[in-house]
Amino acid sequence: MGQKSMGVDRNVAGLLAYALGWISGLIVILVEKNNDFVRFHAMQSIVTFGALTVLNLVLGSLLGFFLFLIPFLNLLGVVLWILLMIKAYQGERYKLPVIGDLAEEWSRKVDL
Repeated sequence: MGQKSMGVDRNVAGLLAYALGWISGLIVILVEKNNDFVRFHAMQSIVTFGALTVLNLVLGSLLGFFLFLIPFLNLLGVVLWILLMIKAYQGERYKLPVIGDLAEEWSRKVDL
């Protein structure tokens, strides 16, 4: 396949960054120090699924006012989860609108 990261092919490491949403993204960004492709996918996972988690919490706490939006938000999360894992596994640096640019910039700046 090619270049290795974290002991596996970089496309597998990119997929793993999405496997558990923002949690796996955080783990991958803490472990991977060199591979830009993997760090990008890890940061995109953190930003995307972190934002969806926060939105779910906020909408759920508004006492039902926006409760009807939660199933749509969850469906969006599942669709993005599958899409992003497939794109990472295919070796593609697939950038979501706005979030992808932020993830690319922040993945270069973060040095944990």
